[in-house]
Amino acid sequence: MDPLPQTPEQAAAELEKLAAEIAHHNRLYHAEDAPEISDADYDALMRRNTAIEAAFPDLVRADSPSKLVGSAPSGRLAKVAHARPMFSLDNAFSDEDVSDFLGRVRRFLALGDAEPVALTAEPKIDGLSCSLRYVNGRLVQALTRGDGQIGEDVTANVRTIRDIPEEITGAPEVFEVRGEVYMAKDDFAALNARLLAEAEESGKEARQFANPRNAAAGSLRQKDAAVTASRPLRFWAWGWGEVTALPGETQVDVIRAIQAMGFPVSDLFVGPVDLDAALAQYKKIETARADLPFDIDGVVYKVDRLDWQTRLGFVGRFPRWGMAHKFPAERAQTTLRAIDIQVGRTGKLTPVARLEPVTVGGVVVTNATLHNADEIARLGVRPGDRVVLQRAGDVIPQIVENLTRDETRDPWDFPTHCPICQSEAVAEEGEVDIRCTGGLICPAQRLERLKHFVSRGALDIEGLGEKTLAEFLDLGWIAEPADIFRLAAHREELLGREGWQEKSVEALLAAIEAKRQPDAARLLFGLGIRHIGAITARDLLKRYATLPALQALADQVIAMRDATPPQIGETEAKHRARLDKAIAEHIGVENVGGAVGQALADFFHEPHNRAVWDDLLGEVAPPPFIVETRESEVSGKTLVFTGTLEAVSRDEAKAQAESLGARVAGSVSAKTDLVIAGPGAGSKLKKAADLGIRVITESDWLQIVGNTE
Repeated sequence: MDPLPQTPEQAAAELEKLAAEIAHHNRLYHAEDAPEISDADYDALMRRNTAIEAAFPDLVRADSPSKLVGSAPSGRLAKVAHARPMFSLDNAFSDEDVSDFLGRVRRFLALGDAEPVALTAEPKIDGLSCSLRYVNGRLVQALTRGDGQIGEDVTANVRTIRDIPEEITGAPEVFEVRGEVYMAKDDFAALNARLLAEAEESGKEARQFANPRNAAAGSLRQKDAAVTASRPLRFWAWGWGEVTALPGETQVDVIRAIQAMGFPVSDLFVGPVDLDAALAQYKKIETARADLPFDIDGVVYKVDRLDWQTRLGFVGRFPRWGMAHKFPAERAQTTLRAIDIQVGRTGKLTPVARLEPVTVGGVVVTNATLHNADEIARLGVRPGDRVVLQRAGDVIPQIVENLTRDETRDPWDFPTHCPICQSEAVAEEGEVDIRCTGGLICPAQRLERLKHFVSRGALDIEGLGEKTLAEFLDLGWIAEPADIFRLAAHREELLGREGWQEKSVEALLAAIEAKRQPDAARLLFGLGIRHIGAITARDLLKRYATLPALQALADQVIAMRDATPPQIGETEAKHRARLDKAIAEHIGVENVGGAVGQALADFFHEPHNRAVWDDLLGEVAPPPFIVETRESEVSGKTLVFTGTLEAVSRDEAKAQAESLGARVAGSVSAKTDLVIAGPGAGSKLKKAADLGIRVITESDWLQIVGNTE
């Protein structure tokens, strides 16, 4: 772990950043079923947060990740409060951590060293936590964990899972059984194969799941229970929530009673056991992990005596009587066969390792990312090397060690030209990524750029998915954006192709014609010019109004670059900084720097890009860009959004504010009129309080938007 902050100011700043980052990943994992980092990386963020809070206890935030469980429900299903909170478990990463956990239990209960403390141990399955409420033996409600306090009602969906009984016997009047909804590895593979086959049959894009956990979560949290019923979901029980009476005095007693009621319980559940036996069970489960029919990421220990659990209680969001002993990232050795270069939509050259197939974490791996040229240099990898591969969680496998780097062999050189179009490949100042300069003429980028051009955030042309675009590219009907607007010339040919009927052809051509006068900002964003995202495109056009005016601006920047050579003794970096500052001042748009102007100039400096631009504007006629505003309670006011927005993106929120006649600023000052704060809001929220500025929640903001005619 990196050294801890030295001052309260540094600590507060990092805690603010960690709160926002962890809230973001919580939402992706728990609410959207789309994690973008591994469990190990997430755990590292949590450990960092905990360490800083321990060093600076006065700075623990109200929204600290150490106080939160999961993420707020997504809003797609009804929200219901848990009768008893569904807390998560603190993590251990070594045998010493588990021993320390047991030591804390002893100290809290004032037990002597000779007093035995019995534990239970069971696999920590990677699924979706669920609470099943039975009243007089009948299932009446099922809730997801949600944020621990409020979950989503999935009762109708849960009734379709065969492992979950509709009625139970031997239970008290109210009995909540808690456990994990999961999908077995074989069932997951079969489901993805079925989804792929259905997509190919219907001619639609395949929607497949990344891993069994995502498949289980996505299947359970459906609005239509019939969809859930078609998915092979399973359940096993590991605990309980609200009960009117417990059928036992120990964890083992109650789990066995739950099992007798008809609920599956892990065959690897053991107890009561001492510390040594619990750790031995961890080793046994870790060894068997790859061969288990489901994904797990650790082993859970719990104090067996329930009266002790009651005395121990909770600290923050964790019970003192339980601990999750996480597995280290799984590793394996294999041979690096080759290094290939993939070219992305923005021209980024990404090296990919082609590997001798090897099983890691129950998954056969043949490829791994090498990230960039710096990573290749750091590892010193070359084809033929023996490497250590790591698959941490559900992310793309990565090479973490080169076992044969000392062997005499020629180094592998990163290409200086695009392997597809042979255009020069360069890195911008201060960047490690190397990009193809071919732009719209590069075949490797063409499909991705066209996908981006017709995507929802750009022109939003319905019916032009990846499969259709690829088909038209292969036929030679399209090669650049303007060609899309000439597809009507291929109408008769398209009607003769498999999967195309008159209705679908007419719908596609109508969708294309409807975009002949597109929103100028969407069109500009759709061209995929580096550094010009959706918001920057809007900011530029609010100032320059038309696309020809932006072309003229680009020509001015090109002239400025030609007329501003480096001064004597000036380094390249200082020259770039001086030029960027001059370009930003010339553009005159807040939050638009010189890098944007340089990117615009780079685009128009290439003759083939100008040809593409002129060709496109010969097919479409975007009207001057005008931000239509409505009179509202925030008209003329300055707003600041801070923290994590959960219902809309930051870009959408900014667009909403502009449509209501408000101005969005990036920082809080005396000129700020209103702050909209989501989870993870930190220093901006404090400054707003110090200045007496009104602060509202995202929900309040959406109400303002909804109430404005």
